[in-house]
Amino acid sequence: MSARDINEEIIEDLYSAALMLADDARAAFDLRCDDTNASADPDDLARVALSIEGLRATTRLMHVLAWLLNQRAYMAGELSEQQLERCGTLPEEREADADNLARLDPSTRALIEDSERLHARVARLDRHRRSQVVATTPVALLQGRITQAFAAG
Repeated sequence: MSARDINEEIIEDLYSAALMLADDARAAFDLRCDDTNASADPDDLARVALSIEGLRATTRLMHVLAWLLNQRAYMAGELSEQQLERCGTLPEEREADADNLARLDPSTRALIEDSERLHARVARLDRHRRSQVVATTPVALLQGRITQAFAAG
């Protein structure tokens, strides 16, 4: 199996995992807004924490999905390398707030933590991909040749 096939397989596996996690997040945060909580105080800190962390988690997942879709489009030949560089950056992570997490039920915390782990995995791939691109730019190649020339003495 070639490196490209492995990369495509990794991207596809991560994409499937991200879709399932996004669907779980949608369901988890939608279920929290049912009529049984209608009598709750709108200033309730747990509801505010749920809103904040729900927004962070879904945004995090949408960033991951967008990055993975860009990778899939590039591998399918639908994006050029320049387009991928311009549009294929994974935004920085905004971690969940510990105080907010403490107010949430364990299953919601686990879902948020899963989204953070997925983002971290994709961020590692993004950093690796970017390091490979930087190493092959004309400037980087010339700098490498200069370094080798001075090292040779």
